[in-house]
Amino acid sequence: MGDVLAGFHAAWEFESDSVLIRYERGIRTPKLFQALGARRIPLAALAGVTVGAGRRGTVVLRAEPRPGADPLMDAADGQLKESCDPYRLVLPAEQETPAERCAEELRARIFENGPADRHLVAPPAAPLQFKAYDGKAFFDGTTVRFRWSWTGASSAKWKAGDQSFPVADMGGVEWRSPEAFEGHLRLLPRDPGTAAPPPQPDQDPASVVFGLGYGPVHESLPFAAAVLAAVREAGPPTPVPVPAPHRDPADIAERIRHLGELHQAGLVTDEEFSLKKAELLSEL
Repeated sequence: MGDVLAGFHAAWEFESDSVLIRYERGIRTPKLFQALGARRIPLAALAGVTVGAGRRGTVVLRAEPRPGADPLMDAADGQLKESCDPYRLVLPAEQETPAERCAEELRARIFENGPADRHLVAPPAAPLQFKAYDGKAFFDGTTVRFRWSWTGASSAKWKAGDQSFPVADMGGVEWRSPEAFEGHLRLLPRDPGTAAPPPQPDQDPASVVFGLGYGPVHESLPFAAAVLAAVREAGPPTPVPVPAPHRDPADIAERIRHLGELHQAGLVTDEEFSLKKAELLSEL
């Protein structure tokens, strides 16, 4: 195709078998885009493409990735805000005609729309690391390590000590956005053993928790995607049931304390604080 569409925060270059997306590094560009830098999306990884009206005199070109084709979107699991969607290109309204033309050409080259049996989009490259609320997470491509922080880690994690998890022992990754209450990254075992509920993330040595600015999306999500891709490359994981966790009074008190910290820091509104506190107390 050879066409290039330059929009707000990104430019898409359309090639015969892929789309090369280059993200800007401007101050207004979402930090996730800046962290991704550039991504090559094979057409085989796409299920479709749409063009529609955006806000304030813009038009939006969006590609739809196939389930299972992109480890980043698999790890995000629908939690990304629209403004941080890496498959969404916002263009000035006068670019609607070339956007429609590119969309038509893409549709003519897309032949798959079901789940992919493997990742087709390259994951973020290791080594990667980020700072969570209760420790630091490191990934070298084969092993994830958690090193606990004395200011944030629970006594359960201190007793367990710093942790090391080979990819071969993992069955998956659970990422919960730091922009929601109780955000965390949990490493799921390949062999889940019993069906007992997992501990709360702040008590689980296989998890790190987010909050108060720790574990931001642009750091923790690429990390989760890289680990997920390595796990999938290592072989099909054993399905891991994730039953609803059991709450005890001590745990609820700890979660309310953490919620209060978020409220005092201005990261949770008065209404959100009251609703979540009431929800937690109702579990006693």
